[in-house]
Amino acid sequence: MNYRGISYYLSLFCFPISILAFINILYSSYFDYFLSINSYVITLLTSLTLGFFLFFIGKTSIKKINFFEQLILIFFVYVIISLFIAIPFYLSNYQVTFINSLFESISGITGTGFSIFDNIKYLDPTLILWRSSSQWIGGLYFLFFLVLIFSNKQFGYKMNDLTFSGDGNINSESNIKQLLLKIIILYSVISFIIFLLLNLSDVRMFNSLNLSMSLVSTGGFIPTDTLDNIIKSNPQKIVFIFSLVISIMNFFLILNIFEKKILIREHQEDLYLVCLSIIFTLLIFLNHDSGLNIILGVLSSLGNSGLSLITSDNNLSFYFLLITIIGGSILSNTSGIKFARIYILFKAASLEVVKLVSPNSVTNKNIFYSEKKITDENIKISFLVFISFFISLFVLSGILILDDIDFEKSFKLSILTITNTTTSAMFGIKEMNFGNLLTTSKLSLIIFMIIGKIELISVFLIIKKIFFKD
Repeated sequence: MNYRGISYYLSLFCFPISILAFINILYSSYFDYFLSINSYVITLLTSLTLGFFLFFIGKTSIKKINFFEQLILIFFVYVIISLFIAIPFYLSNYQVTFINSLFESISGITGTGFSIFDNIKYLDPTLILWRSSSQWIGGLYFLFFLVLIFSNKQFGYKMNDLTFSGDGNINSESNIKQLLLKIIILYSVISFIIFLLLNLSDVRMFNSLNLSMSLVSTGGFIPTDTLDNIIKSNPQKIVFIFSLVISIMNFFLILNIFEKKILIREHQEDLYLVCLSIIFTLLIFLNHDSGLNIILGVLSSLGNSGLSLITSDNNLSFYFLLITIIGGSILSNTSGIKFARIYILFKAASLEVVKLVSPNSVTNKNIFYSEKKITDENIKISFLVFISFFISLFVLSGILILDDIDFEKSFKLSILTITNTTTSAMFGIKEMNFGNLLTTSKLSLIIFMIIGKIELISVFLIIKKIFFKD
């Protein structure tokens, strides 16, 4: 195991946390929030210290790490970065326990949006900004993982190769730095555009800043207790819907738009997702007359954000939960089983039926009518992801039931956890006091929030490598 190589790359993930802490120090100083400034100073110093220590250990190491070591790196990133993010929560004036601080930070970095705080509007503004920043940096890191690690063809369970991935050689050493720079710039530009549009639609600047970080990362943290305190007018809803659409799409589609080279044939998945969103919305409109709120709810569910303007219980909660299970594009910050995998399973099943009915017929194995073919490995992986999702669902539900949570709520909460989607009235969960859960439930939610982001198959692969070596 190349531990020194892992240390080198882990050190690089520590330094952006130092930058976020420094920004919060400046913010606290400018607006005279001196009571909270010490926690960000400590975060800055500890992240810098550990970052330079790990960098010193790994700087002379072999920089090439294999796929299993890359998966281990991801786990370490989520754990260590979450510990850094937890420091301001733990050292705040709100008497937050360590486990609650860790819960809040992992909820942020995975974009889930579960919160142990009951009254967000009474929090220190610097802490609200810190919560939103944790989502933003978590979304950026996940994009790095998608294009640099999960694109490894040794175990392509993310199936990135089936959708357009920029240059077709994203793991080559010659273009990796250029690609990372493009991701950082584009991610920042999209965040700024969303912030600017929200601001122009008369959303308060502080709320616009926090919401832009949530939307670009498909996160669930907001700077107030309910979204309807911020998004009220139709122009604001339209901007919000536009932002959700961007977050669902393939990240490289957005990159191609900025570079003025749109390849429709290579982005069929995105076209299907748009059509699917329209169909889901129309199905509700046939029975309800709710305007833009329903469109926002459908896109928020498909994008695994969970932010909603539907403020009362409804009989569509399982419908919205079903949409969250689907998720958005493979190359996006969304979670869920992913539409492309469901497409593969349905197409494989239909091809088998065609073979039974007409054995001599010629079958089309192209995915999304592109030149890429569906292989037996794609079908196997899609099926394994489907099964592992429901294994995770029933395991987590069983644990939560032991915490005196009724079956329906534990089942819904498990779906939202594994899809990294925040609780909302549209899912039939109006209020959830995560701070009062048993420690076992919190730890279980923490584990499955991470599993929901990187998927259970990666855990099985690491276990297989460690305990069942060839």
